[in-house]
Amino acid sequence: MSSQNENNIENTVENTVENIVENAAEKEAEQAAEVKPQAKAKTETAAKTAAKAPAKATKTAEKAETKTAEKAETKTAAKAASGTTAKATAKTETKAETKTAAKTSETKTAAKASESKTATKTSESKTGTGKSTAAKAESKKAAEKAESKAQKEEVTEVVRKGKKGKRSKQDELEHKKHSLKHTRMELSERLKELLEKDIKDMKQQEKHRAAEILGVFAEHNFYANGFTPEEMRTTLEDLGPTYVKIGQIMSSRVDLLPERYCKELEKLRQNVKQLDPKVARAVIEEETGKKIKDLYSEFRDEPLGSASIGQVHYAVLKDGRKVVTKVQRPLIADMMRKDFVLLKKMAKIVNALGEKEDDSEQQIDLLSVITELEKVTDEELDFRVEAENTRFFKENCIDDESKVTCPTVIDELTTERIFTMTYVDGYSISKRDRMIDDGYDPMTVGRDILENYIHQVLDVGTFHADPHQGNIMVAEGKTYWIDFGMIGHITEQDVNVIQSLILSLLERDLDAMVNAIMSLGATSPLTNRNKLIEDVDPMFDKYMNVTSINDIDLSALLGEIMDLATKHHITLPGKYTMLVRSIATIEGVIEQLCPELNLFELISNKLMDRVKKNVDVKDRLTAAGKDALEMGKKTAKLPLLTYDALNNIVKGRTKINMELTGYEDVLEKANKTILHIALVVISCVLFFGSCILCTADIQPKTSHGVPLIAAVGIVFSLCLGIFTIRRMTKKK
Repeated sequence: MSSQNENNIENTVENTVENIVENAAEKEAEQAAEVKPQAKAKTETAAKTAAKAPAKATKTAEKAETKTAEKAETKTAAKAASGTTAKATAKTETKAETKTAAKTSETKTAAKASESKTATKTSESKTGTGKSTAAKAESKKAAEKAESKAQKEEVTEVVRKGKKGKRSKQDELEHKKHSLKHTRMELSERLKELLEKDIKDMKQQEKHRAAEILGVFAEHNFYANGFTPEEMRTTLEDLGPTYVKIGQIMSSRVDLLPERYCKELEKLRQNVKQLDPKVARAVIEEETGKKIKDLYSEFRDEPLGSASIGQVHYAVLKDGRKVVTKVQRPLIADMMRKDFVLLKKMAKIVNALGEKEDDSEQQIDLLSVITELEKVTDEELDFRVEAENTRFFKENCIDDESKVTCPTVIDELTTERIFTMTYVDGYSISKRDRMIDDGYDPMTVGRDILENYIHQVLDVGTFHADPHQGNIMVAEGKTYWIDFGMIGHITEQDVNVIQSLILSLLERDLDAMVNAIMSLGATSPLTNRNKLIEDVDPMFDKYMNVTSINDIDLSALLGEIMDLATKHHITLPGKYTMLVRSIATIEGVIEQLCPELNLFELISNKLMDRVKKNVDVKDRLTAAGKDALEMGKKTAKLPLLTYDALNNIVKGRTKINMELTGYEDVLEKANKTILHIALVVISCVLFFGSCILCTADIQPKTSHGVPLIAAVGIVFSLCLGIFTIRRMTKKK
């Protein structure tokens, strides 16, 4: 009975304990639910603080969670202990604590996770709100700043896009010209019949052409004095019609030859033989595949002008448009290409035998000139190149067609060997009196020409390279540019260099002018900046004494600058030489048309406007501020640097390196003189020594009984003496 009663009591106690534990767990959960809003409130407060101090907020949240958990555990333990009996205390406490701990742990874990998530979300929300507000403020400021900067940079952006467009258009033009493929002209039976005599003469000439060319070179004694301008002209005349044509092309290529050579070769332009009208008609029909009567309602056999490569005929199209058609001379392309092959071979001989002179005479590398001339001639022989130049000029270089314009290309009548464009029914601006009689104002016409020319050079970067009076006409109340066989190109960087040259003169900045001259081309190790400054200074002073800007001759100024660059071993690109020649030509034209106008004044005003558009005051001030700051930093170091320098001098650690400059020419002449003296001494010693050997009995001997070694020595000494004397007396 007693054991059964004990079991019943034990079961009763266990049930009671389980009920107590379950009730305790339910109350604990309710208490936890009540504590949770409080913890959440504390956590939100901590999160607000976390927006300013994240570390402090985190600690506060952790303390709140710890206190909440401790309170829940204390209450649960007290209630569980009050419901136990003395008899089963140990056993029931163990079970109750185990179950309570497990459930309490789960409840605590869930509460902590929930509170942690809530705190994190709240903190992120607050922080995000703060960041969003700051970001909006910064974004607003950045937008205002960007808008202000955009207004200031608007003109600069337009100019930048203009530069990019200019380069892309020039590149596109060059690509079109380089993509043109040359085709050999196939002569029709009619052309063969008309050119029968010329074909026979050409074939006969080819057989002995090389010997003939070499004989002409030898006759003109090219190896003694080099090719002077007169010698080059007479040599080309003696070489025959093909070379006369080459000389005529070279006369307009100042970028390839010095100006004095070009002026001399201009004499070859006189008395050009006209092409037979029947041949001209046959070439047009051969190129188009149509009869003349099907192409033109009128075609005049009398040419308007004849040149070395072709001649121009007036015609009227079926639709009534007046045009001019330029016809290439048959056989000229093949003749010139074959002769160029021989010319390059002869040029190699000329360069090998003709030494460069150290004198004021400009000597040229004939092979390089001929190679470049061959490229130019290939373009001259392809009339499509001139057509592309004309199209480009009309589309890009004509800014106001009511004042200045140019002819329009007739595409359907333009091929490799014929070129057709609209006819300009006018006359050259050289006829000033006629212009006045017809109601033209020379001053207005001259200003229109100069303004358009300046637009070509500074705005477009493509200019008419041969703007003489014959290539500028007046008709229908406006001015026309014609003949675009040769146009020049310059880049934006080149324009900036020209701008620096002119503005440095106006601002009286010697260093800026020297820098601009050195940036014209590639310098060499022989270029000495100090010597260049010494040579620029007198020129600078000369133009500083000019009382009026109208008295400055732009072509003369640029010519002097080019001469200085050449003198100081600065290699200039051909485009600058072409530009200077073009400016000199247009100045001469305006001088005769309206002497009151001055190109230097107009181009200076244009450059000043260009500077004003491109200048950014803010950037200038920022750069000045940076320079001032850098200067302040360096100035602060001056006392220390001075102390170090004086300390090194006192202790004998200072070394002075001296370089002797400006005496290169003197030293070179001294070296040559020493060499000549040495050669003379060797020649004399060898001669007298050989004479003494003549008296000795040495074998073998010549037929005259003189030792062979003595005879050889005498001959060699005489040759060496003649060679030395020739070098010493060579023209300087």
